[in-house]
Amino acid sequence: MLSCLGKARLVFHLLKAPANLRLFFSSSPSNVSTMTVSLPRRALSTMADFQNDIFNYTSGRWVYNDALRHKERRVAFDVDGLRRLAAESVNQGADDVVSLSKLAEGGFNPPNRTFIVSLRNGQQIVARIPYPMTVPKYYAVASEVATIEYLRSSGFPAPQIYGYSPDSDNAAGTAYVLMELVQGSKLSEVWPSLENQELISVVRQLTRLESQIMSLSFPVGGSLYFTKDLEKVAPGLGVLLDDKRFCVGPDVSLPLWYGRRAKLDVDRGPYQSAEAVLIAAARKELAYLKQFGQPILPLRRERRPSYEYQPQSPSYHVENLERYLDVISSLVPRDPSLSRFCIRHPDLQQNNIMVSKSPGSDCKVVGLIDWQHTSILPMYLLAGIPQRLQNHGDSVSQAMTLPPLPENLDQLNGAERAREEYLYRRRLVHYHYVASTEECNQLHHAAFTDPFYALRGRLFQQARAPWEGETVDLKSALIQVTEKWNELTGGGVPCPIEFDAKDLRETAVLNKQLSEAERGFNILQGMCGVGEEGWVLAEDYENAVAFLKETKEEALAGAESVEEREEIMSHWPWDDMDETEYM
Repeated sequence: MLSCLGKARLVFHLLKAPANLRLFFSSSPSNVSTMTVSLPRRALSTMADFQNDIFNYTSGRWVYNDALRHKERRVAFDVDGLRRLAAESVNQGADDVVSLSKLAEGGFNPPNRTFIVSLRNGQQIVARIPYPMTVPKYYAVASEVATIEYLRSSGFPAPQIYGYSPDSDNAAGTAYVLMELVQGSKLSEVWPSLENQELISVVRQLTRLESQIMSLSFPVGGSLYFTKDLEKVAPGLGVLLDDKRFCVGPDVSLPLWYGRRAKLDVDRGPYQSAEAVLIAAARKELAYLKQFGQPILPLRRERRPSYEYQPQSPSYHVENLERYLDVISSLVPRDPSLSRFCIRHPDLQQNNIMVSKSPGSDCKVVGLIDWQHTSILPMYLLAGIPQRLQNHGDSVSQAMTLPPLPENLDQLNGAERAREEYLYRRRLVHYHYVASTEECNQLHHAAFTDPFYALRGRLFQQARAPWEGETVDLKSALIQVTEKWNELTGGGVPCPIEFDAKDLRETAVLNKQLSEAERGFNILQGMCGVGEEGWVLAEDYENAVAFLKETKEEALAGAESVEEREEIMSHWPWDDMDETEYM
């Protein structure tokens, strides 16, 4: 195994010195990805099997902290109570329920388990239950329900809400949402089979739908709620909309509530201005660091060698957050229309887009699902090509030229042809998303083609992100601000922050080391099919664990000193670890 690496010790030190792994890199694919697939359902012969299936996460496992990840996703509830609530939500009785079965479960986002409740009359109800790890408690469910209903009442394709409870004080003993089952297929299920013209049609439908949704204006930023729900937990905080059933209240974005941050008394909205959004992001994390900050090793263990395995002081991140606050007044675009508060789907990707397609008919977008953690923010902070539709980094896509069909396609072998067709479709989708957005949603197009769009977004995301023992990403963005200051501000105002030459050199070296370490780490994970947070398909778990165990043993066998062995033992990226101090 891994004979191409030469010395086994380099398996671990690819995280520290990837320059020594040229042979490994040259013999490995340049792009490694994992694919999530649906697992076949098995017969559930006993009540224990049934409860294990519906209470527990069964779609995958994690190669480290597996028990913790499953505990975070275990939801025990009163099954009969949920069945009765579902039936009553559509004026039926508990005896009218034929079955309750698991439909889907989020491994990461959305953090929910979804069930189908089938009734004797043929009606099917979607029941969604949040995991224990889902935050913010109460607000997440209350806001998603209000967001869906607000969009539906505004004429957009969203499922009908039959019933819900933001807390566990109900017959099911858990928070829940009961809603209409949107008829159709997930776009991800038909995406590979769509002809090129159908792809273009779907992309154009999405941009038109986004244009309509983003045209909705709000007086302040935050997240949507039913007024009656927010009054129960935060009386007087909400800003009423014209339809007084709805109001804007605290922002439910996950970084604002992660771990112990949920208990902080900080501003999470409603935001009165675009600048207030930027300020709240940093002040939340400053409050967390003031109360809980202590020197810690970076959470991402593949990056620790670049820090020589030394705990990092929170004071470094505090310093950069304060620098960020010094420059934020210059981060707001000069065009006020780009600071208008609007709403957008938080995760527009193929699994959350419902389509209707039958033989001989066009593929039609019929709904968007999974609106959890939706925020109302300034246009320029919500803007961008959805992650699953963009093709950044490709010269043809960046030039915004209509991609040509691959030449000599019929002469290519199977693998080469598949690769060329895949690249062509990526370019086609990227091109038509941008072109159609420019045509039907000019403000959105202006926002994500602004030359400082990416820098503003990166600064905001890094400032509000939970601190995990590193500050280099925020610092690097701040350095770029100093380099682009005159263009960013129009000149005439001196930049309030600066970095000396030594600091700039050290940051550049660190960024290079981290980039190389991350590349090596991703290659190793890709070799055994491991994804985010160590997730792997359930049927691949044993093989992945065995692969990583053997890799670790080879690294230990090749260690050239006691110190090197201790580093491998203490910081191996795929061993269980205590995450408490990072919460």
